Amino acid sequence: MAWDRQGIAARAAREVEARSVVNLGIGIPTLVANLLPDSAEVMIHSENGLLGMGPYPSEEEIDPQVINAGKQTVTLINGGATFDSAMSFAMIRGGHVDLAVLGGMQVAVNGDLANWQVPGKKVTGMGGAMDLVSGAKRVVVVMTHASRSGEPKLLERCSFPLTGSACVDRVITDLGVFDPEDGAFRVIELAPEVSRQQVESCTGARLRYA
Repeated sequence: MAWDRQGIAARAAREVEARSVVNLGIGIPTLVANLLPDSAEVMIHSENGLLGMGPYPSEEEIDPQVINAGKQTVTLINGGATFDSAMSFAMIRGGHVDLAVLGGMQVAVNGDLANWQVPGKKVTGMGGAMDLVSGAKRVVVVMTHASRSGEPKLLERCSFPLTGSACVDRVITDLGVFDPEDGAFRVIELAPEVSRQQVESCTGARLRYA
């Protein structure tokens, strides 16, 4: 079976190294915070001005002033800090974020990422994504393998406006784990009971099996 949202997030959590600084994007990436063991000693960064973000709060823990970039209430771990947006983006642009886990609309075989605009639809902007894909030491994209209409999201070339070029290190979809590499997507792992034929039928680019 393909991974559901929780399954994608759980696989993404395995990409997080102990004692690292990690930025989690909006959507599926936010679920990763709840799946990290306390022993990992990970500091989660949010570009709206948090470092040391914890899991979602219980009803008793809710503080409307402590939110992530998606405006969801979160918690702060011991040692966590808040600061202004300028400081937050200085951390990103200064290369102090070890891993960015972001959502995606399209990824190309050369690592190009499109994740902020569908042509013809109004958006408020790309937020911190452009800074993250250029400033983070490693970028992992999590998304469904195909759109709701069945269009492939892993492509030879992105057709949507780019967030960044040659910036994606790994893609985790509901069907498996893929690395853009040498003009193809190298298949690192397939979700349980997902076949090669199933993946190939909804991928718009060459696949190379490890």
